[in-house]
Amino acid sequence: MQRAAQCQCGAVKAQTDAEPQAVVACSCGWCQRRSGSPIGVLAYFQRENVKVSGTPVEFVRAGGSGNAFRNYFCSQCGTSVYCVSDRTPELVGVAVGAFADPNFPKPARSVFEDTKHAWLGLSPEIPGHIQGRDSPLAR
Repeated sequence: MQRAAQCQCGAVKAQTDAEPQAVVACSCGWCQRRSGSPIGVLAYFQRENVKVSGTPVEFVRAGGSGNAFRNYFCSQCGTSVYCVSDRTPELVGVAVGAFADPNFPKPARSVFEDTKHAWLGLSPEIPGHIQGRDSPLAR
């Protein structure tokens, strides 16, 4: 199935024919700021399965693991379109909201629930980790 994600103005796009390897909801403060939402949701694809067009701007920060976390956004409209972590450089995390597809697959897990907004509810069948994916379950 072909999927296309893009920024608000359409200058930066990420296209794929593959199914996501994982969809992850994250409530860490960095993802909240990156997405402008109380939760950031990324769909992870093998790098070779994602074709990016346009000229995104890169912002690099240290991730929770200490590895660089690279955010790519549009310089025209500011939309965060995709991310890459040096921890797993073979994967590209495309912002699920950039697909604007209400039928997109739901998250396989939720991480950093220790900083999740109390009023934000996720389906009980989605495992929620206190911090990263290797941390204990929060619920």
